[in-house]
Amino acid sequence: MSDDGKRRWKGPTDKKRSSGRRTGERKVIAYRAKSESSKKWIERQLSDPYVQKAKAEGFRARAAYKLLEINDQAKILRPDIRVVDLGCAPGGWLQACVRAKVKEVVGIDLLETEPVAGAFIVQGDVNEPDDVAAMMAGLTGPPDLILSDMAANTTGHKQTDSLRTAALTDIALHFTEQHLVRGGAFCSKVFQGGATPEMMERLKHLFKTVKHIKPPASRAGSPELFVVAKGFRGR
Repeated sequence: MSDDGKRRWKGPTDKKRSSGRRTGERKVIAYRAKSESSKKWIERQLSDPYVQKAKAEGFRARAAYKLLEINDQAKILRPDIRVVDLGCAPGGWLQACVRAKVKEVVGIDLLETEPVAGAFIVQGDVNEPDDVAAMMAGLTGPPDLILSDMAANTTGHKQTDSLRTAALTDIALHFTEQHLVRGGAFCSKVFQGGATPEMMERLKHLFKTVKHIKPPASRAGSPELFVVAKGFRGR
């Protein structure tokens, strides 16, 4: 929620119920807390070698290195493949695919994504058939690789965040079942302990190999993992 949308604290209406702290003091305290949080984020960004590397190498986000490091281990990017990137904003994974010289790459996101040379991008919802059809029109054939870096806004509550991300992974896997070419691969973000047992069972039924990868570019304190499945058996 933006600052403009927040409920403003107006102070006590009854002096007897006052805590003794004036409204202005609370506003100052809240501002300081926000400033400290912003300061820590800025300091972390400035000291993060991946942020500096992304800036130097022209990537929009440090997340591009997560995909590149996943590829170092799983070998999922090849010049002859078609790729779908679900939740593509701000475009770092699209850039990584283009630099890997994949044959074609398309992406979709609810957020607007600045154009990426060599990629076809649709602003839309992966749950909307018309939006999906518009995205798939950017490919000349079925995709060989489906990527998903989709993640819900975090709440700070690990179990809630994990469940929300698992739901998005389930959406990505459903999309994969409908569109991935036989023998293709799937890579998706998961949280806290990896894919759920139910999802792992489903993945192992659909693919020949399934494993979890924690790329070095994923911060040590982050609960994210990525599940990589290869050898799609088909629907």
